[in-house]
Amino acid sequence: MWLYYAFITAFSQATSDAITKKTLQRADEYIVAWLRLLSSVPYLLIALFIIEMPETDSTFWTALITALPLEVTAFILYIRALKESPLSLTIPFLAFTPVFLIFTSFLILGELPDKSGAAGVILITAGAYTLNLHMKKKGLLKPIKAIIKERGSLMMLIVSFIYSITSSLGKLAILHSSPIFFGAVYFIILALAFTPIVMFKSRNNLGQIIKNYKFFGLLGFFHSIMIITHMIAMSLTQVTYMIAVKRTSLLFSAGYGYFLFKEEKMRERLLGSILMIIGVVLIVVF
Repeated sequence: MWLYYAFITAFSQATSDAITKKTLQRADEYIVAWLRLLSSVPYLLIALFIIEMPETDSTFWTALITALPLEVTAFILYIRALKESPLSLTIPFLAFTPVFLIFTSFLILGELPDKSGAAGVILITAGAYTLNLHMKKKGLLKPIKAIIKERGSLMMLIVSFIYSITSSLGKLAILHSSPIFFGAVYFIILALAFTPIVMFKSRNNLGQIIKNYKFFGLLGFFHSIMIITHMIAMSLTQVTYMIAVKRTSLLFSAGYGYFLFKEEKMRERLLGSILMIIGVVLIVVF
């Protein structure tokens, strides 16, 4: 069942990202980031009322408190990356998370895939290179330099590394509570923790919330679905396997980039996304 939940997570995340990208054309990035979290809170509160409350211990709270500042940092970078660069040129870099997870999940959880091949890492790197293949005529190293030059891509690469840590900490917290309980509590606290940042950075733009309430309603629905299915899938398998399947969101994002935002050079970016996904599959399967 974890596979089905992971695919639902992938679709929900890609849809949430597309709505976020659309809303960023109308509103300040800190407002959008905050509302992405805050608009999911009602759905998460309903989930908390439905489930049976688990017992928690010090390990649960230590994992949660450790992950929170990392999650806030990653979330700010995530939203800024979506604003500054094309969807199809930023989201694919989340495919690096399973590569980082090979090390972080082992250090934090003691989980290690049966066989992680170098071929997977090579394909993921090749996929990242392919995203900027149109620059090859300027030199073989130009596509690699473009990754560093493209601020959104670089920020998403940092996000990918941070998520490898928070995913492992999240799995640890789930093992000491329950999937839906942790997901709901974690993101409700995250929304509250993000509030002072918004009041400091964007207090003059709060009127944008009313103007874009329809977008935020949709954003909250898909983001909360993503959170709940993510946590359930995480509890049913190794964190590296789950995140790898979740990264099929790259293909959904490439589709949204083409159909909603008319992004160019989609052939090479779609090829790059596919190569990265094949690389992820090789890492977790072989």
